[in-house]
Amino acid sequence: MQITDTHIHLYAEEFQSDRNMLIQSAINQGVNRFFIPNIDSSSVDGMHRVCDNFPAHCFPMMGLHPCSVKGNYREELKKIESEIAKRKYFAVGETGIDLYWDKTFYKEQEDAFLIQCRWASELNLPLVIHSRESLDEIIRLMQKNSGMQRKGIFHCFSGTIQQAREIIALGFYLGIGGVVTFKNSGLDKVISELDLSKIVLETDAPYLAPVPFRGKRNEPGYILNVLNKVAALKNISPGSVAEITSLNAMSIFQIHAASGKAGH
Repeated sequence: MQITDTHIHLYAEEFQSDRNMLIQSAINQGVNRFFIPNIDSSSVDGMHRVCDNFPAHCFPMMGLHPCSVKGNYREELKKIESEIAKRKYFAVGETGIDLYWDKTFYKEQEDAFLIQCRWASELNLPLVIHSRESLDEIIRLMQKNSGMQRKGIFHCFSGTIQQAREIIALGFYLGIGGVVTFKNSGLDKVISELDLSKIVLETDAPYLAPVPFRGKRNEPGYILNVLNKVAALKNISPGSVAEITSLNAMSIFQIHAASGKAGH
């Protein structure tokens, strides 16, 4: 069984003491690919180190997280854009809009998101979208701007079935993580109604650990809890979920199964 984690912050300081052991342990359990989103200019070097240490398993993205969009966001975007020209990245991300923590820079977040959407279109890269408390705003933005990139992932999806269908209609996949194991999330009902052909799995580790680890540090191996929950909701084997969602991820990120290399 080969499992793909489409969103994990392996460079986070929460993994400082046991990072390599946790990654190797997850690989031994069948998690053979980790897609790693960037946050801002301060996270780039750490992300590169992880990917260079595990080149067959770790694949970097490049973007500016909405929570890092402040008054100097144009300067940050220039740094991020300059990085894109230096090496191979598999997506623009994570980008998006976050209205949970602070709405002060909402307009700046929107502008930064649209700029990164343009990069994705120009580079033919998928978008990995952060949409906390902003799903409707992002969906409307993308519906209104017909020239936007039409492939990628709405990471950490926790919306309604209607929002899920609107996202899929835009050409995007749903990133399903630990929230699906939470008792009152409502995501179980959404997953039950959706086809696996538009779903990918993620941990978002070290954040959003699944039950029974909720509230603790999320770890790479905990994607098995997400996998098993989705399998139970769909009434199919974990192996089938792993296979379908991994194929979905390889299609999104343009990776050939045999070589693990980019398809372009």
